[in-house]
Amino acid sequence: MANIRPIDNMFDDLLKGFFVRPVSMPEQPDMQLKMDVREDDKAYTVHAEIPGVKKEDIHVSIDGNLVSISAEIKNEKDVKEGEKVLRSERYYGKVSRSFKLAQDIDDNAANARYNDGVLELTLPKRQNSANRRLTIE
Repeated sequence: MANIRPIDNMFDDLLKGFFVRPVSMPEQPDMQLKMDVREDDKAYTVHAEIPGVKKEDIHVSIDGNLVSISAEIKNEKDVKEGEKVLRSERYYGKVSRSFKLAQDIDDNAANARYNDGVLELTLPKRQNSANRRLTIE
């Protein structure tokens, strides 16, 4: 006896193979912050790759030893042939990353620069104050 499958199941199987494959968009940015963190005796240096973002859309906050970086990514692209639009793409998103360092940061002396898609943070270590002994009255 032949194995008969309902037409709905065959149609579902056909569509599964079509829709399961991810659509690749090579011009879409990688929505991650890739970072390098280096340390010396006096400071931490952070390099974060954030290409295609305006420096006004990058935000850095420091709270003790916690550093947070976030950026708004906005990109619109039209591919035209003469006056005819062949393709129009836009994507918006936000990326962020937070991490703790081994020592608190002197946020008053911290410095940030953004050049060629790379954010560079110079984060001086806060000098520990000497222990103070209280006099009991």
